Amino acid sequence: MAGPVVTAQASATCPHGGQVQAVTSNTRVLLAGAPAVTVADTYPVAGCVFMVVNKPQPCLSVRWLVVATRVRVAGQPVVIQGGSGLCLSAEQAPQGPPTIVTTQLKVVAQ
Repeated sequence: MAGPVVTAQASATCPHGGQVQAVTSNTRVLLAGAPAVTVADTYPVAGCVFMVVNKPQPCLSVRWLVVATRVRVAGQPVVIQGGSGLCLSAEQAPQGPPTIVTTQLKVVAQ
């Protein structure tokens, strides 16, 4: 699967409208001036309002499952816009897939 490489400036959301922001240690590979993100980076979610039976169960993080297979940064596969992942609660319960709304479009990985 090929898709644009996701950067730290990409806009992404959880299924409930929370904002996903990549936190990366990569400072060497920049795309459109922003660091490329990898499967090893952290992806906290802020502002998720999901409730289960009157109990807050917000998405707190994202785990990427399908990423680039041929392109790596610092030995880790890069996250691509066409990839898939799971938003997770504090108990690591799957909450649904994140959506990458915008990212750079010039660099595509497979």
